[in-house]
Amino acid sequence: MNAEVSEEIGVEVVYALPEKQARIQLRLPAGSNVETAVQASGLLRAYPEIDLKTHKIGIFAKLTKLDALLRDRDRVEIYRPLVADPKEVRKRRSAEGKGMKAGNASIPGTGA
Repeated sequence: MNAEVSEEIGVEVVYALPEKQARIQLRLPAGSNVETAVQASGLLRAYPEIDLKTHKIGIFAKLTKLDALLRDRDRVEIYRPLVADPKEVRKRRSAEGKGMKAGNASIPGTGA
């Protein structure tokens, strides 16, 4: 293999929004890290709300750090901050469900 030709890896960088998903395919030099991929993707320019200091980043749904080295075919994921706390949402749904059950005590068509 020619020493002048560096080995490359293929990676994908994704950022999911409620209405669409941005997916960028990249070829990067072997030894590139997560931050390099995010910068090269152009997503920081396209979506200025992305802040690498506050947004969590993952590779295939596993949280990672910006300096983590990438492997061929990795998918770098930029996660949006949660709008609602999942625990609170479950509590609210559970409370609403209990109220609905209590209000539906009669069996339709039986008069009971």
